[in-house]
Amino acid sequence: MKKTVSVSLLLSTYQWPEALELVLESVRHQVKMPLEVLIADDGSAESSNAVIAKYRELLPIPLIHVWQEDEGFRKSMILNKAIAQANGDYIVQADGDCILHSHFVKDHESFAAENTYLFGSRVTIKKDHLPALFRAKQTRFSMFSTGIKKRTRALHIPILAYLYKRSLVFSSKYRGCNTSYFKKDFIKVNGYNEDFTGWGREDSELALRFLNAGLYGRRLRYKGIVFHIYHLEKSKDRVAINDSIEANTIKNKVVWCERGVDQYLS
Repeated sequence: MKKTVSVSLLLSTYQWPEALELVLESVRHQVKMPLEVLIADDGSAESSNAVIAKYRELLPIPLIHVWQEDEGFRKSMILNKAIAQANGDYIVQADGDCILHSHFVKDHESFAAENTYLFGSRVTIKKDHLPALFRAKQTRFSMFSTGIKKRTRALHIPILAYLYKRSLVFSSKYRGCNTSYFKKDFIKVNGYNEDFTGWGREDSELALRFLNAGLYGRRLRYKGIVFHIYHLEKSKDRVAINDSIEANTIKNKVVWCERGVDQYLS
């Protein structure tokens, strides 16, 4: 008999309340609600507070806002802080610019398994569709929707998801904007490595440490879909340093990071 898990839905955000509103609206339409929603906020201004306050009233579940001062790109730190506060035993993670398919939470929960992390697909919402997207506050898409690319990833065919099996090999398809794992496994590797600042590699390096710790990765294809809203890329001025941290994790089969989630656990 499959173990029942309690899901904390984790959404990271920074200074884009219009996108966050659409993502939280897509949470309202989940066919299965999580235990709670955690907003990991890397220093957004007051404008995001109004959106969060609105959805605290609209959602039938708790919405927890975890915020830190804006001192540059410190996504690893705010994710650790938020996950430390999670009450669920299973973390389902997306970004605050990724609109969730209505089965997103249910799909991740359905494949939750011991010693396994999951990663799903991302459909891209094109730049020229953004005015219409925000004007209509669109949160529902299909393979045939206008304004998207990589549209075959929008196919929701759960039976085909069983074709994809667990693996101990890292997949280049892994994205931190669509992943899930047990909180206990996250704690076992000490969560995100806060040596990562600036854009890049904090998500894939976490997955590599999961694999080094003996976890399997499993791709969610035809399930667990998000629709990523186009935006300009963040500055990559730290990417060479971040690449070197990840390279060390690979070379030395690192499991535990020194500056991680343990700082925030009671």
